Amino acid sequence: MNRRQLLRATTALGATGALAGTAVGTATASEPTGPLRVHVVMFDGVEELDFAAPYEVLSGAGFFTPRPIEVRYVSATGARGVTAAYGTAVRGIRPWAPEEADLLVVPGGGYARRDSPGVWAEIDRGTLPRALAAAVRPGLTVSALCTGVMLLSAAGLTEGRPCTTHHKAKPDLARQGGLVKNARVVDDGDLVTAGGITSGLDLALWLVRRELGADTATNLEEMLEYEARGTVWTSARIGRGPRR
Repeated sequence: MNRRQLLRATTALGATGALAGTAVGTATASEPTGPLRVHVVMFDGVEELDFAAPYEVLSGAGFFTPRPIEVRYVSATGARGVTAAYGTAVRGIRPWAPEEADLLVVPGGGYARRDSPGVWAEIDRGTLPRALAAAVRPGLTVSALCTGVMLLSAAGLTEGRPCTTHHKAKPDLARQGGLVKNARVVDDGDLVTAGGITSGLDLALWLVRRELGADTATNLEEMLEYEARGTVWTSARIGRGPRR
């Protein structure tokens, strides 16, 4: 166990120890027994915080739930490495396999730079939007944050659906048929979207709360020293109302 893992594990033990009578290591009969499989989509020009925050949050959730969590970076173009918006090189990216995922998380980046790597370049190339459109199936939740939502729009996944994105891209999202909501996170069942950059923390914490329960999410917030902020808009048709 490296120093970072040891620090996180120690913090996790402190948080769980405060919950008297909570059995962390035993799943009940009603809980899923298979792993929660999360694929974070990568491409050249992706924003660093957009992909790192959800990866950290969703990976860290594993300290507070008996359900295994598997988080990986994936690419629809076959790339084994990408260069992010500020020059960070990310290696070891896994092949595209949405049939093996429960959650897809699509970050943004590069939307303000039409002639640079990023969301616009991926929209113009078409490979990633086509792959996202083809990935949709029962049992898969597609989520995105910041201008990654514009990749979902290019894939036709936000048309007529409640959604949100980075504030500067909201007019484009609305013009392309998205039903834009003034919320930090918008949950429409199998489509979950979030606002700009730092909203990736709140998107991931909401997904943890939704998929793994409130105790897991609140313990994770304590470990991260971050409390989820903003409004989570949830669709009435999935049995939840707006939550602040």
